[in-house]
Amino acid sequence: MKRGRVLAVLVGGVFCLAVMSLYRMLELMQGVESGGRGDAPVGQVEEDLSRLQLKIDRLERLLVDNNRLVARLRDSLLVRESPDGRGGANASSAGPPLGCRKPEEMKDGADGVQLLDVYDLLPFDNPDGGAWKQGFEISYHGDEWAEQPLELFLVPHSHNDPGWLKTFEGYYEDQTRHILDNMLVKLGEDSRRKMIWAEISYFSRWWSDIDDQKRALVRRLVEAGQLELVTGGWVMADEANSHYFALVDQLMEGHQWLQTHLGVAPSSGWAIDPFGHSPSMAYLLKGAGLNNMVVQRVHYSIKKHFARQRTLEFLWRQSWDSSSRSDITCHMMPFYSYDVPHTCGPNPAVCCQFDFHRLPGGRVSCPWRIPPQPITDQNIEDRALLLLDQYRQKSRLFRSPVLLVPLGDDFRYVESREWDAQFNNYQKLFDYFDQHPELHIKARFGTLSDYFAALHHRLSTAGTSLPTLRGDFFTYADRDDHYWSGYFTSRPFYKRLDRTLESTLRATEILFTLTLAEMRRLHDEGRWVEGFPAGEHYQRLTEGRRSLALFQHHDAVTGTGRDPVVIDYGTRLFHAILNLRQVLLSSAQWLLLLDKSQYHKDQSKSFLQMDEVISAQDALPEKTTLKLSDEPRSLIVYNPTEQLRSTVINLVVDSPDAGIIDSKTGRPIAAQISAVWVEPSKASAETFQLSFVAELPPLSLIVYHVIKSPAGSAPRARYIVHRRGNPPPVHSEHFQVSRLEGAEVNTPLSLTNKHLQIWSSPETGLLQKVRLQSGLVRQVQVQFLWYGTRTSGDKSGAYLFLPGGEGPQVYSSSEPPLVRVTRGPIFSDITSCYPHFTHTVRLYHLEGHAGKSLEVSNTVDIRSEGNRELAMRLVSDVASGNRFYTDLNGFQMQQRRTLEKLPLQANFYPMTSASFLQDSSSRLSLLSAQSQAAASLRSGELELVLDRRLQQDDNRGLGQGVTDNKLTESLYHLLLEDRRGGAKEVGGASVEHLSLLAHLASLSLCHPPITMVDPGEGQLPKLRPFQPLRSSLPCDVHLLNLRTLEDPQEAGSPSQEVALLLHRKGFDCDSPPDPLPTCSWSEDEEVDLDRLFSPLRFSSVRRSGFTLLRDHDEPDSAHQAALLRPMEIGAFRVRLE
Repeated sequence: MKRGRVLAVLVGGVFCLAVMSLYRMLELMQGVESGGRGDAPVGQVEEDLSRLQLKIDRLERLLVDNNRLVARLRDSLLVRESPDGRGGANASSAGPPLGCRKPEEMKDGADGVQLLDVYDLLPFDNPDGGAWKQGFEISYHGDEWAEQPLELFLVPHSHNDPGWLKTFEGYYEDQTRHILDNMLVKLGEDSRRKMIWAEISYFSRWWSDIDDQKRALVRRLVEAGQLELVTGGWVMADEANSHYFALVDQLMEGHQWLQTHLGVAPSSGWAIDPFGHSPSMAYLLKGAGLNNMVVQRVHYSIKKHFARQRTLEFLWRQSWDSSSRSDITCHMMPFYSYDVPHTCGPNPAVCCQFDFHRLPGGRVSCPWRIPPQPITDQNIEDRALLLLDQYRQKSRLFRSPVLLVPLGDDFRYVESREWDAQFNNYQKLFDYFDQHPELHIKARFGTLSDYFAALHHRLSTAGTSLPTLRGDFFTYADRDDHYWSGYFTSRPFYKRLDRTLESTLRATEILFTLTLAEMRRLHDEGRWVEGFPAGEHYQRLTEGRRSLALFQHHDAVTGTGRDPVVIDYGTRLFHAILNLRQVLLSSAQWLLLLDKSQYHKDQSKSFLQMDEVISAQDALPEKTTLKLSDEPRSLIVYNPTEQLRSTVINLVVDSPDAGIIDSKTGRPIAAQISAVWVEPSKASAETFQLSFVAELPPLSLIVYHVIKSPAGSAPRARYIVHRRGNPPPVHSEHFQVSRLEGAEVNTPLSLTNKHLQIWSSPETGLLQKVRLQSGLVRQVQVQFLWYGTRTSGDKSGAYLFLPGGEGPQVYSSSEPPLVRVTRGPIFSDITSCYPHFTHTVRLYHLEGHAGKSLEVSNTVDIRSEGNRELAMRLVSDVASGNRFYTDLNGFQMQQRRTLEKLPLQANFYPMTSASFLQDSSSRLSLLSAQSQAAASLRSGELELVLDRRLQQDDNRGLGQGVTDNKLTESLYHLLLEDRRGGAKEVGGASVEHLSLLAHLASLSLCHPPITMVDPGEGQLPKLRPFQPLRSSLPCDVHLLNLRTLEDPQEAGSPSQEVALLLHRKGFDCDSPPDPLPTCSWSEDEEVDLDRLFSPLRFSSVRRSGFTLLRDHDEPDSAHQAALLRPMEIGAFRVRLE
């Protein structure tokens, strides 16, 4: 009763405060209205209204915070009073938060396949299987098809890499345009001919070259079902390194193009060349409206096992989904490759004889030295029966008598004669089959839609169901112990640049959309403001989308293209970032101006510029130096995340006497001046780093002023510089620098903040131990390692990781590293300077969850090495056994098991953005800003491959090594957490999620704040902050994108419609954050969009597929709650008021 009265008093007090605040607000409004009736200048009235708006916004946020405070007080009391110690939304650390996901073991009945169990089961041996080297002998009696004839679909295809040995344009000019030109002619000659095409980047490029008459022919072929566009992505994307934002981007770009120009929506996926396959892609395809998919590059032992079990066709289900909602029908090709010798049946020597492109006299022949023969009346019986035998053997590996046989290879059908050779000879064989019903086969050219329609019909008629499958298909091996784990890291510089473009694109998409919405709100014309180059900006956005999309190609982000091709990709990424920055600066300028008439379309007259410059496609970004004077310099910080965040902003200034002021309040903000180190022991005398803590509301643009402060008034960092046995001379006139003396030389270096304490080796500077405020202590030692490659036979290259028999060697250098310790009020860090890398562990002195993780950064340069790979290893006392977790595409976590029966390179997996180890009492998470290979070779260990330099080709077609290394940065957050609430391990293939804290840390890492400054020339116009949201979105709801869609009536121009994509993340129950973050969450599976995005309003809301095709739109549901279950993505076509 007493607690109830206390709660009632608190609630009443808060309510009274809110009512008084509202009365005060009304008085202010009346005052402004009466004042506005006088002769005050328009500008003054606008400024007063602006200030009032800011006050109202602040009041609204305070009310939201008050409500949240009341809810927390209530929940904490309920938690204490409830017998099980659990409460409502945002429950305290006494119990797991509602809406979290407990680890669970998913089972799908007797016919369910869990890939982790398959990995445990298989011996991964490689006996000679005869004609099918990696398989087994297939037998049949001959009467199996008497009642149900074999129904065969021969699917012509041409796999066109958008860059590999040649650039995108090089391939297009030399090969692709000829393939598509011939396609128009040759399919038009016979209505029985079919073809599929996957890469919309090429198709759209060709479309822009052809005239209206040819376009009409294309539409007729599509409508007739002779030409099918499969998957519909901009590229056939890599599935290991690509982040799910970019995977959605490339799918949407392709699907939107198809909708606009051909009016079609793809129904089947075709992924025959990515080097391993992810369930994240299966989920995205299903969400984009596809119902079927085909995959090829799967470990040969898995293929053999699935062939024996006849599970090569299955329903691919998400590991976290207890329902069948995410299921998609998947066909796995059974043999080595997607070329003709490996697709008609198990014997490549026979199948090659039916690749009529290899007829004698051509440029391509059969390596088995038995050439194809043209089909004639004299040989047709023998040839037909020989081919039918292969078809029948292959058919025995599947559960239905419907058979898919691809007919194609890389860049096939360039020449007219190949079309004739393939189609004419196969048509003769098909006609022969039709004339001999005793053979029980109906064969014809087909598309994927033809095949899957027949398959589903046969399965339904026979009452046969396909098995369900959970898991992923990494790591891929195509033969022997040749595991394709090298490309998880190859060309890491460009993997990092990929993520820089991704975060820039997302930030720009959101700000551009909000700018157009704000224009409509202020001008009520339904269009953008005259003078704002919305059309030009939309073109830049489109180019940015397509550059990111192109780089998701499975020879681009993978790092497996030739050097000139990599430069071409890098140049596209670089130009895209520069163009998007123009849109970002222009949008920010318009939103910030109090007087919109002062907006300049001409970017050269803009009062904003980026505070960071990228000078070339292969250069690291550099901060521009702010020159301070008596006039303050304006600084704009844009928070592209949906969460209120406390973050440290770093600037470079030309004076050690600098400060920062909040433009709204005029109050100074705590800051730190640090040295800019031009060499490990030499600080710059001309430039200095100014760091301060910014409190950034969600999606906001906040204005600060950088000022020159009185001499010596700015808090400066203090330094310790040390090198064992050989103390370096230190050059620093503006900072206090000391050395380790006496017993300090052997005492661990220590840094601490309110949340944790770390200890590092005084000799190496590398981390040794972490202690949390809760008392949890874990050994966490950082090591660096070299991997070499084999001395004979096959060696590591761009694709393959084939380490030498000696295994990893601990990194050593001729002299000890220089160790530099920084201590300051905003951050403290320890930096170790080695010949091949500089490693920093930084601790931020921040309140709340932002200060709970360690920032780990590496700057790597291995250009002096040959056939070496540099790895970073964490060695902890977390009792993780042989299990660890890596993410798949930043979308979900996947359990991994390190298996001794597999070679070392097989136990490396792709890590796009996160990995963790755990035991019953602790979890150690490493969150990453770039993709790379990860492994846990022993219990408690986690290692990442940082860069690889390899002198030779690995015989997978590239024809070169990887020697174009750059100075490369990698960035991480390391997070140690208690596991509470009786956390227990779940046996089998358990589904786990990142903790709430890890999600928030990853969000900050992947989407850093963007800083802009005024050029410092002349008087600055009046600015006001832009804060579009009243409060943060729930902690577990991520704003994946807010993307303006193209105007269907005006090509290349923005419409009033917006693609709103939300991802509700699953988060772990056993690591609740303490104290609680400011964002809220709930176990309710519905979200109220109006409330989430208040004060923004949606005049129209239509749920749609992930790629926003109109055919997938549901009825308008504005002002209704939307269903969004944990782990699911929701896509909506909205109009913003």
